[in-house]
Amino acid sequence: MSGTGQARKIVEGLTEASFSPGFGNEHSSEAEPGALPHGRNSPQRAPLGLYAEQLSGSAFTEPRAHNRRSWLYRIRPSAAHPAFVRVDNGRIRTVPFTETVPDPNRLRWNPMPEPAPGTDWLAGLWTLGGNGDVTQRTGMAVHLYHANTSMTDRVFSNADGELLIVPERGGLLLVTEFGLLPARPGEIALVPRGVRFRVELLDDTARGYVCENYGQPFELPELGPIGANGLANPRDFLAPVAAYEDVDQPVEVVNKFCGNLWAATYDHSPLDVVAWHGTHVPYVYDLHRFNVIGTISYDHPDPSIFTVLTSPSDTPGLAGVDFVVFAPRWLVGEDTFRPPYFHRNVMSEYMGLIEGAYDAKAEGFVPGGGSLHNMMSAHGPDRETFDRASAAELKPQKIDDGLAFMFETRWPVTATAQAANADHLQMAYDDVWQGLQRHFRS
Repeated sequence: MSGTGQARKIVEGLTEASFSPGFGNEHSSEAEPGALPHGRNSPQRAPLGLYAEQLSGSAFTEPRAHNRRSWLYRIRPSAAHPAFVRVDNGRIRTVPFTETVPDPNRLRWNPMPEPAPGTDWLAGLWTLGGNGDVTQRTGMAVHLYHANTSMTDRVFSNADGELLIVPERGGLLLVTEFGLLPARPGEIALVPRGVRFRVELLDDTARGYVCENYGQPFELPELGPIGANGLANPRDFLAPVAAYEDVDQPVEVVNKFCGNLWAATYDHSPLDVVAWHGTHVPYVYDLHRFNVIGTISYDHPDPSIFTVLTSPSDTPGLAGVDFVVFAPRWLVGEDTFRPPYFHRNVMSEYMGLIEGAYDAKAEGFVPGGGSLHNMMSAHGPDRETFDRASAAELKPQKIDDGLAFMFETRWPVTATAQAANADHLQMAYDDVWQGLQRHFRS
């Protein structure tokens, strides 16, 4: 299966029955009747001559609510492969970074330049920055991708962490061990640690963002006083149903392990899972379904109220990384400066734009680009936005022409050398706050 046209046809054939809804559910699926064993996980002889194999995304003894594991019933076991050898890392970098130092300055990038012909999703990954230590399973990294061809006879898996993929231009078809997941701009795809997948393009080119989470797996945030409902609804997260490849031909399997890429050539496709059940599964989620909670009286709520997914740390309420979306919403606050307020934050913020415009920046922040405001770096609306919002008539206002997001993390984000020296780094970003005049009256 390869090529944009063929991937489109596959996606057009998917229906509601092609997905299993519910974040954190105990999902189960079989592509062939009778492939799932009943009453046990590892029978003496698995049905249909398959091999039973467990994929553990958490330690065996972690609490049940946080335990992630799936049982896979496959044509060949994952153990049947030749030795892996080191291959070039391309433009992928992994923390801890030693080539640069954390920068307190506010940074903003334009979209990446067009890739060379024949660049697939993996070859088009480009690391912007990150924090933590991958060998200690802490921290995160921000990557961008730009591709113009599908992955063919090549499969990727990441032992270092889970991948949150945010398409901005061009749709993707993720062909995973668990089945098929299409992800289009305005949607996100979550691929757990260790899950193998291939990326097919649904359009001529694809561009977007990736958050690599080395820490605790993403989960839905607690709702607290909000109550039982709101923000991202669990049922809107869609897991795939089983779909397998029975292919006996060379396939390159690339594994990211402790920051480096390793590859082995299998004599078969490892995407050969005929049935599965468990909780360690990939998902796709439509950001337009996010149930925005906001003020109906005064003041602008903290952006934490827009959290879609969170990776918790050992400190309650302090996330290793949060994924936050600024989705279409109504603004009705009385006597309120409605755009995001001026701010210095102990958390570090990387923001990207999927579509439209962001209500705190009138110019320069464009789809495919991004900004980095490290911890305690002062930021907020630019001068034009401040002037307009300060004088605006405070009638109900619908923001429906933009979809922005944020990766927010507890540690400073160190930019890679390639990001700090990139041609698409905006050199005059500080200028957006020039001209904020003195209005003080004693």
